[in-house]
Amino acid sequence: MGMPRTSTVFLIHLCATLFMTGVIWVIQVVHYPLFARVGNEGYAAYQAEHEQRITWIVGPVMLVELATAIYLVGAGAAGFSRPALLVNLALLALIWLSTFFLQVPQHQRLEQGFDPRAIQLLVQTNWIRTILWSARSILLATLIRTHLPK
Repeated sequence: MGMPRTSTVFLIHLCATLFMTGVIWVIQVVHYPLFARVGNEGYAAYQAEHEQRITWIVGPVMLVELATAIYLVGAGAAGFSRPALLVNLALLALIWLSTFFLQVPQHQRLEQGFDPRAIQLLVQTNWIRTILWSARSILLATLIRTHLPK
């Protein structure tokens, strides 16, 4: 007898969220601050390559994370707290909103070339996603803990 479908989807969702939490911390603490060290020459090409490379890493995982979060709320996820799953989905929605309305515009400014103010705003606003992904990881780890064998 295998795991119920919602448990499998939950584990996939948890793994995607933990992965993205690790990625966002590396981006926040290492990668984005180093943008300021690239300088003027070649910055537009650097930014374009960054966006291309990072999209291959985070794009599919973010889509899996979104799809599984929606599934868990819609399927009722037997045994998992529905209010907690709704909070999880709401926090994920805030991450997507932050991405498209705060971080993407800064990346678009940086596509034009080196811009210290855009880098500063990127680092500052990315704390929103860093905190939200971290909070979601804690929330999901708490939920999975209630499903572990005693």
